[in-house]
Amino acid sequence: MIDLLPLLLQGAWVTVKVTFWGSLLAIFCALIGAFGRLSPIAPLRWLAIAYIEVFRGSSLLVQLFWLYFVLPMPPFEIEMSAFTVAVVGLGLNIGAYGAEVLRGAIRSVNPGQHEACHALNMTPATRFRRIILPQALLAAIPPGTNLLIELLKNTSLVSLITLSDLAFRARQLDQATLMTLEIFGLALVIYFVLAQLINACMRLLYRRLARGQTRGGLA
Repeated sequence: MIDLLPLLLQGAWVTVKVTFWGSLLAIFCALIGAFGRLSPIAPLRWLAIAYIEVFRGSSLLVQLFWLYFVLPMPPFEIEMSAFTVAVVGLGLNIGAYGAEVLRGAIRSVNPGQHEACHALNMTPATRFRRIILPQALLAAIPPGTNLLIELLKNTSLVSLITLSDLAFRARQLDQATLMTLEIFGLALVIYFVLAQLINACMRLLYRRLARGQTRGGLA
């Protein structure tokens, strides 16, 4: 069992890096997508809708294959490393779901908050930055946590574009040793620990944002 750990941990480190950078891209895409959907400018709204529907309505695996195998071909001729494709593919896919989560959270802010801001003569930018967005982010954290954990689990697909992540290393070891139970048992534990770390970090973030507000903590 001990001999299996070094190679699995190498794969786990690749999984962690893909998850980290993919999460940052997903958060950025979610913000841009949500703001685009809420924009009064029709072309921006249409672009945001197109992005969200395309990435939510098609298979993540096909998206990864498209980025890795199709883009390097004419007429695109855009070649990226397997790691970059993994980050971009996962980030864009989860970001599309996150955009709808954030848009719903922004819409859920009590209309009385908007009226109070108008009464205080706040500018739209100040109103959004200081009042609306903090409350929306607080509401978006629980479903957002689920999406980040989903991103972590979806990293298992990047082994199909030759990236040596945890799932790739587990299959490699299984083929070499036939210790299926032990190898995939360890992989399951590693995925579980990583998911719990994401959950713990998001709980801390929630408590930090909730400080000074009337909402309770996560269940």
